[in-house]
Amino acid sequence: MFGLSFLLAAACFHTVASQLSLPESPWLPPDASKGAQPSNGSSPNSQWSNLLGNLLYFYEAQRSGVLPSTNRVSWRNDSCTNDGSDVGLDLSGGYYDAGDYIKATFPLSFTLMSICWGATDFGKGYDMANQTAYLDDMLRWGLDWLIKTHPSNNTLYIEVADTGIDNAYWGGDQHIPEPRPSFQINNTHPGTDAAAAASAAFASCSNLYAGRGFNRGQAYQPPASLTNSSYADTLLNHSQQLYSFAINASGGWLKYQKSVPIVTDSYASSGYGDELTIAALFLSAATNSSSYYQDALDYYKQFSLSGQDAVFNWDSKTPGVYVLFAQLAQAGYEFASGELSSRQMECERYFDNIVNNKSKATLTPGGLIFYDGDSNSATLNPALNAAMLLARYAPIASSSEKTTAYLARVNPNSPSNPHSATASGGDDILNIDTVPLHEAYVLYGAVVGGPDPTDKFFDIRNDWVESEVALDYNAPMLTLAAMHVLNDTNDPFYTSLQAGGYEPVKPQGQPCDDAIQDGCAASGGHHMSTGVKIALIVVLVVVGSVILGLLSYYLWVVRKRRQGKTG
Repeated sequence: MFGLSFLLAAACFHTVASQLSLPESPWLPPDASKGAQPSNGSSPNSQWSNLLGNLLYFYEAQRSGVLPSTNRVSWRNDSCTNDGSDVGLDLSGGYYDAGDYIKATFPLSFTLMSICWGATDFGKGYDMANQTAYLDDMLRWGLDWLIKTHPSNNTLYIEVADTGIDNAYWGGDQHIPEPRPSFQINNTHPGTDAAAAASAAFASCSNLYAGRGFNRGQAYQPPASLTNSSYADTLLNHSQQLYSFAINASGGWLKYQKSVPIVTDSYASSGYGDELTIAALFLSAATNSSSYYQDALDYYKQFSLSGQDAVFNWDSKTPGVYVLFAQLAQAGYEFASGELSSRQMECERYFDNIVNNKSKATLTPGGLIFYDGDSNSATLNPALNAAMLLARYAPIASSSEKTTAYLARVNPNSPSNPHSATASGGDDILNIDTVPLHEAYVLYGAVVGGPDPTDKFFDIRNDWVESEVALDYNAPMLTLAAMHVLNDTNDPFYTSLQAGGYEPVKPQGQPCDDAIQDGCAASGGHHMSTGVKIALIVVLVVVGSVILGLLSYYLWVVRKRRQGKTG
């Protein structure tokens, strides 16, 4: 059985077409010690281009398996090359999920779906920044591994490594503890959400590699220039097989943690209606199929997805469903004909609630959108995903006023101690913060969890809630940066702060979150301010790590307040 599965997986790989050639002289992030220098009017804007490059570079630092000769991250090594041996498969490769060493299909699927979707809408930004070959390289490293995890029609490996064992290790990539067990869903032990999420990822990326954009209505630019019909067909084939597995498994429709309880400790799913819907929508675009589209309409009604104020993240795709419905309608697909107005109404209900602070989310005192229960473990990610959806929908909004209201601007505060076992250079799990005292390696392009609900960011390595990095944290930033390369001639706001000698102020006290409770007594426990009615923030990455960004309106408010205090 194992031998047959291995041959099936190998056969899939032999169909994969060659990728774009990487530059002979590799692009490398600008030296972190030099900070962010003004672009001096370059076109495309060099700071936005560098930001896009940094974000892609981060994924190379997260690679697992045998590293290629083109590896740009000098401090990374081959690792976990025996993954999958316990089930007779080669499951080496892919990406480590976050600051540790598990590999998880469910959040990876969301990451790949998000990045491919962004490169479909704003792909010319990658071309202008000369990052398209690196985008291709990054996507294939994840997609080729996702292909490995799907060795037969009704089997999908959803995690490699035991979370409990992995979390007990803090050290470099050459001594990662074994065994690293492989966990699967299958026909009798299904995972509707995980299978549908992987299907959506493959379909979204198939659209990108086939050059199938949503620009028929001229609202978007063509996709990034990495068209490869053979690879697109391979991805579409896996998407269709996984979609069929998701809806037809003999074990019925089931959340994947019911079949594989160990994922409850890492990425448990709250439901599968949103995954089924978004997979059907991407497949309808990939195949121009009214049948898949009708499935999406049926799921949308069956699971009562309309009228929600949900977060958009690896577990909750409903807001993305709203936007994708609208994109299909404006792009001229016959099966979505006549639906644009109603789809705009649903999108704008959702986005207007966010911008006007009327959604179920609240705002921190500084204006960061905060979804209780979702933002607690990573405040920046929900805000980034919201900003990315706003930016994606803005070109097809019902009025120019709404288009303007949905676009964002930026400003920074860059951490120096991301929670990353490989980048830290440490091997003492009892003294993560002090061994070594300073991060051994600069983790260029990494987005961290973000500040607490009162806008404090403590920059403590052991505080994984605020400081950990993750694949899905970076995904929306790639789309936002590509959009700015494409449309923005002005420097990111952080360059002016650098020139002015801006120094972030470290907050007093200690954190109060799921990682560190030392500050809970002083703060009276976890709490959340409703803040003021200002707009949404965006997060951007500078050389070395992450910067915080706020809407231009918020910057204006802060500036006025400071003028009032000093006037």
